[in-house]
Amino acid sequence: MSDKKTALRRNNVVTDGGGDRAVVFAHGFGCDQNMWRLVEPAFRPDFRTIRFDHVGAGKSDLSAFVPEKYSTLSGYADDLVEIGNELGLEDAIFVGHSVSAMIGVLASLKSPGMFGKLVMVGPSPRYINDGEYIGGFTPGDVEDLLGSLAENHMGWSNAMAPAIMGNGDRPELGEELAASFCRTDPEIAKQFARATFTGDNRADLRLVSVPTLILQCQDDIIAAENVGRFVHRNIAGSTFVMLDATGHCPNLSAPDEVIREIRAFL
Repeated sequence: MSDKKTALRRNNVVTDGGGDRAVVFAHGFGCDQNMWRLVEPAFRPDFRTIRFDHVGAGKSDLSAFVPEKYSTLSGYADDLVEIGNELGLEDAIFVGHSVSAMIGVLASLKSPGMFGKLVMVGPSPRYINDGEYIGGFTPGDVEDLLGSLAENHMGWSNAMAPAIMGNGDRPELGEELAASFCRTDPEIAKQFARATFTGDNRADLRLVSVPTLILQCQDDIIAAENVGRFVHRNIAGSTFVMLDATGHCPNLSAPDEVIREIRAFL
């Protein structure tokens, strides 16, 4: 396999659309690129769209998972930069859900010029409370979460997914998220969860210099409104939009609203 094809195959990169400017869609923890299926097609007429799976997710190359590399979000950001280099991305738009919002921040700092705009959907730079900063979880909460995930991946997935998704009146959404969690390799999920929930990217926010949109949901138990507003305050010139959508996955629960706000930003 040539170097040219390495990242595209490793991360199961899928391209579509016909525009000159590219939009890259990145999924969150326990998911894959399928989570964007209700949003991405709306951008094909005007943009080149790019979807991919983080290593360990979807149809990515599981054999490429190196624990040391992916012990922090920086390893995932390196993959994103590699994908961008292979596709020749310049001034692209990055749309990241949940933990991928921070992966996109890191990639934009590693490769200035690759991304001209960032869209963050339900971002959190740190999930653990720290002094006056309220990320939503205590260190004990996170260790309990990680311990439960390690001990019973299936049980954790089925219990947590509906709460993360919200929208209790639409149980099929929680069931889809649970199925996505359950498809993830348990060992990789355990390590990605630790990288996600124990990381601290607050200082990186102040280094972002490209126009940034923050989409915040109501009643998000993973990334609450105060967290989204913290991101907004710490990225100069950023735009904050409070969606009508509830829960943590508006790309599934309220795709039309997500499409509308991204279009307005672009």
